Amino acid sequence: MLILGIETSTPQASVAIGSEQGVVASALVARGASFNEFLLPAIGFCLKEARLTYDNLGGVAVSLGPGLFSGMRVGVATAKALAQALALPVVGMASLDLLAYDVRHSAKTICAVLDARRNEVFYAFYLASPGGIQRMTEYALAAPDHVGAAMAARKGETLMVGNGALLHSQTFRSMDPGVEIGTMSTAFPNAHALVELVLPRLILGKSDSLTELRPLYLRRSAQPIRWDRMGVAKPA
Repeated sequence: MLILGIETSTPQASVAIGSEQGVVASALVARGASFNEFLLPAIGFCLKEARLTYDNLGGVAVSLGPGLFSGMRVGVATAKALAQALALPVVGMASLDLLAYDVRHSAKTICAVLDARRNEVFYAFYLASPGGIQRMTEYALAAPDHVGAAMAARKGETLMVGNGALLHSQTFRSMDPGVEIGTMSTAFPNAHALVELVLPRLILGKSDSLTELRPLYLRRSAQPIRWDRMGVAKPA
């Protein structure tokens, strides 16, 4: 079964096509093009270079965030449109799960941390489990020092991954000098991990409802916040 994976929840957007035998094509961009400009051409490029068509796809996987508001909306909307048009099953996964999955062989507690801007981060704690990872906390939004305090309160060593871990590494190290901070190779969730995680679910015939699939918002968008500050009702 060939799966199309779409990850647009962070500044590094990626798409990948893969099966049980591995990824056959992928594309990534970290600057320049907008999500709208990148996504469909990148999917077309992957299909063409792998000598595939949309008819060869058996399912669609999409990252739900948390992450950039516009990126999540574009990614989820594109995945739903493709799934509906091609009559394919679709599955959504959290971007923090993808980060943690990439370091699933670590014996340490894993803390996936993404930059949420405004001096805040999205984060969750995980433990490695047979065949993957087990999330230990809810997805959350907090200031870096709050995350550092939560990390310091946990027993054992911690591995922090994600661009939020890199951005606030000094804060985290000041609260736990023994913490391990991941590298740029583990800074962003990627479509490769998304395809690998979703494949077993789709093979078992499990998928998400198109009507219920939506981005994982942990913070309201900037536009409603601006309306609130102006003291007026949000326009319909």
